[in-house]
Amino acid sequence: MGQDQTKQQIEKGLHLYQSNQTEKALRVWMRVLEKSADPAGRFRVLGCLITAHAEMGRYKDMLKFAVVQIDTARELEDPDFLTESYLNLARSNEKLCEFQKTISYCKTCLNMQGTTVSVQLNGQVSLSMGNAFLGLSIFQKALECFEKALRYAHNNDDKMLECRVCCSLGNFYTQIKDYEKALFFPCKAAELVNDYGKGWSLKYRAMSQYHMAVAYRKLGRLADAMDCCEESMKIALQHGDRPLQALCLLCFADIHRSRRDVQTAFPRYDSSMSIMTEIGNRLGLIQVLLGVTKCWMIQKELDKALECIEKAQELAEGLGNKLGLLKLHCLCEKIYRTKEQQRELRDHVVKFHECVEEMELYCGMCGESIGEKNNQLQALPCSHFFHLKCLQTNGTRGCPNCRRLSVKPGYV
Repeated sequence: MGQDQTKQQIEKGLHLYQSNQTEKALRVWMRVLEKSADPAGRFRVLGCLITAHAEMGRYKDMLKFAVVQIDTARELEDPDFLTESYLNLARSNEKLCEFQKTISYCKTCLNMQGTTVSVQLNGQVSLSMGNAFLGLSIFQKALECFEKALRYAHNNDDKMLECRVCCSLGNFYTQIKDYEKALFFPCKAAELVNDYGKGWSLKYRAMSQYHMAVAYRKLGRLADAMDCCEESMKIALQHGDRPLQALCLLCFADIHRSRRDVQTAFPRYDSSMSIMTEIGNRLGLIQVLLGVTKCWMIQKELDKALECIEKAQELAEGLGNKLGLLKLHCLCEKIYRTKEQQRELRDHVVKFHECVEEMELYCGMCGESIGEKNNQLQALPCSHFFHLKCLQTNGTRGCPNCRRLSVKPGYV
């Protein structure tokens, strides 16, 4: 298959894919991969296969094609192609929750000196790295990466990237419990979709609606949460977007749990868990197990709650997700206080505080914890964040956290 025919077949596959005929599109692209003698065409078709498998939640296949794409890029000896293929390798590992590998491949991308295209990809690289740092609960570095990605988006007038970064920032502020910002950023993403997204994939709308749903639930606006989640789920079902379906089912379950309707929540957690297991979203599985644990606690089935915690703890330790571990220690603390088991209670109180220290989840001005309850937060240019009220009261004469880190022990 020559260059022109390769190009035609790739376009044919794209047309099928955009018409929701995914399996037909995949067959066309696989035929191109088998028969094409054009390395640049093969590189492009591998990019199509990587994107399609990502959206379907087939992350292991996504990774397999990303590895083949790197070999093709090396054959082409083009630094732009190589940067793009390493970004796809990073994104594949991010989806599989291999966060250390993601960070390593992202750093490889940033160290490559290509042409303009590589520079334009740096925004996507920073976003993927930020998501990986967030998965590891390294909040300052995650925020630093997201802000870098946002700058790239603004400098290149890349509205799609800006939309994706806003959704990640929504997730970031949900985790550290500034729910106003957790809602503000996905609302901003939804605005971008409305203003610029006429020719975009509907996944951008679905993504922003899902993150709005999560924030609305946290704020107790359950009817708004349900509306946004239903819209997101509708698009996810139309497009066969399994990863988003799993997240929406988790959100539906959480909404029902917030209404104390445990019987309606349980089957939705089960369905979400089934898809999360199938696609390999271990970070999502931790969230599902946290929700199920809280349902068992509502029903005062404390031993069943502890069984769920044990499974979630194994996953969180395996991933290095420190925030997940902190939440699990917090739930254990409540359970053992109810069971009046003092030794276990003390053990989890100590571990809880160790997690807080390790993640630096406290305000450097007042010393109180961050992420314990809904609080307005403000980041300084160094990406350390503080209670907004503390900054307003004390002013910003430099960052106290950075000052502490720069103090060197003296010698006598």
